[in-house]
Amino acid sequence: MINKLDLKGNERAMAGKMVSTKKESCHGRIITALALSLVVAFLISCAVGRYAIPLPLLVKIFLSKIIGLKATWPETLETVLFSVRLPRILAAMMVGGSLALAGGTYQGLFKNPMVSPDILGASAGAGFGAALAILCSLNMVGIQIAAFVFGLAAVALTYLIGRAVGRGNNALLVLVLTGMVVSTLFSSFISMTKYVADPDNKLPAITFWLMGGLSTVGSKDVFKAFIPILIGAVPLFLLRWRLNALSFGEEEAKALGINTERIRLAVILCSTLLTASSVAIGGMVGWVGLVIPHFSRMIVGPNYKTLLPVSLLIGSSFLLVVDDVARSVFAMEIPLGILTSIIGAPFFVYLLMKGRRGWT
Repeated sequence: MINKLDLKGNERAMAGKMVSTKKESCHGRIITALALSLVVAFLISCAVGRYAIPLPLLVKIFLSKIIGLKATWPETLETVLFSVRLPRILAAMMVGGSLALAGGTYQGLFKNPMVSPDILGASAGAGFGAALAILCSLNMVGIQIAAFVFGLAAVALTYLIGRAVGRGNNALLVLVLTGMVVSTLFSSFISMTKYVADPDNKLPAITFWLMGGLSTVGSKDVFKAFIPILIGAVPLFLLRWRLNALSFGEEEAKALGINTERIRLAVILCSTLLTASSVAIGGMVGWVGLVIPHFSRMIVGPNYKTLLPVSLLIGSSFLLVVDDVARSVFAMEIPLGILTSIIGAPFFVYLLMKGRRGWT
């Protein structure tokens, strides 16, 4: 009798391992497919635009930089590709991936599918910093630094107030509510900045920047944004299993020996770094950090081992394609924030209707 029970237990264990292996294999194929899709989107983005570059010629230009292939094309092509188009493409991938990564992390951390990267005030703070810098006639570097500093300052204010007020089981709820208050506060600062701005010169620049866009991004901007984005993204990938534990609840995470307060602070700092860096380089681009994690969760489930890389890849591809549309389809370039809202709002409604049975 005991032997039969042991055999049944072993069979169940083997069946569980086989299911787990199949899931991991399936998720691996999904990640590979998404990575290849991003490469294809990258090449197409390099080719399309006001000055189109045929794909075979595009490959030759890239090879010329790698293996020293002799140039048989106009120098103008290289200028357009490497000085104008490539920095913008890389920026779109970085901003889209960062916002999606931060959004997925926030949603799991707060156990709320309606949470987005700007929930703690990072976007509003960064937006105010940029608006203030434009009002003070600072250059692009100054705008990015101001956006970055004020974004972090807004989150620091949210965290300090939330920690002082919230205690025990309501700490996360208080933190979210405090973030909403701080976001409203900095939004009012933005409105005040727009009110006192010169309507002929400063106000249009502030308004256009706040709507989101990558038309002014250069190679130096990409490099300066890449460092903080990398610093924010790497720890989140290293903390994936702890994020899984935190998403189950405070008590469960503590039972596994996790210092929840320290991990939560680290996750918030990293996600805020991603958000502030994205806003600093691309303006306030909405919906990416809300919709993309939802879509990714529908594909691979709530396990952060696969959810984070999938969100990163889909977010990068999504904003890359949207930016292609913004700069190529219309006679006048459309701000990214407008297009992401037009696409994101109805798509999010569809996701809510499809997942109305619940969120995991």
